Amino acid sequence: MSADQDQHLIEKRLSGEQVYRGNFLDVRRDVIGLPNGDTATREYIVHPGAVVVVPLLDDGRLVLVRQHRYPLGQVLLEFPAGKIDPGEDTMRCGLRELTEETGYSAREIARAGILHNAAAYSNEHIEIFFARGLTAGTQQLDHGELIDVHHLSADELDAMAGRGELTDAKTLICLLWLQRWQAGAWSLDWQAAPA
Repeated sequence: MSADQDQHLIEKRLSGEQVYRGNFLDVRRDVIGLPNGDTATREYIVHPGAVVVVPLLDDGRLVLVRQHRYPLGQVLLEFPAGKIDPGEDTMRCGLRELTEETGYSAREIARAGILHNAAAYSNEHIEIFFARGLTAGTQQLDHGELIDVHHLSADELDAMAGRGELTDAKTLICLLWLQRWQAGAWSLDWQAAPA
C-alpha cells in the first residue's frame, strides 16, 4: 500500500513530555492530532532496538536460552537476543549476543527481517538474524545475567508452541520464519560472518 492511501490514518505529534528516564527505559507522553481534527494522548516507550538470532547447529537442532523474565515472574525459552548498543551495527550486535548468551560463534549469518513486538506502546524494533556454522565456546554473560543454553529440534519447538508452552513473541515469529525458510517459501541471503 502507498503512503497516500494511509493519510486518513496518520497521527501527528503536537506536543510531548518525557515522563520517566531510567538506565534503560524512556517513557513519553505526547498529545497528537488526529486526521479528523480531534486530539488524543499517546503514552509510549522509546527503545534503542534489539536483535534476535536463530542459531542453527549442523545436526539441525536449534540453540535456545532459558532465563527468568522478572516482569512476568517466569522463566522463558527464547532465541538469544539483546539490545543494540549506541552506534552498533545490528549484524555485529547479533553475533555479540549469540556469543555472550550461548558461547557459540557463527561462520555465516543472514538477516531475515524486522519485527515490531509492541507497536501499541513502544517504538522497539527487533532485527531477526539466522546463524549457522556454529562453533561452541564459553558464555560471556553480563553482570546479573543468568542463562541456561538448550538445544532443541524445530519439531520440538513447534510442539511446545502448539501446547502454549512457548510464549515469547520474538521466538514465535522466528519459529515461523524458520519454518517458512525450511519449506522454501522465504529466502535468506547468507554471508560470511564478520570477524
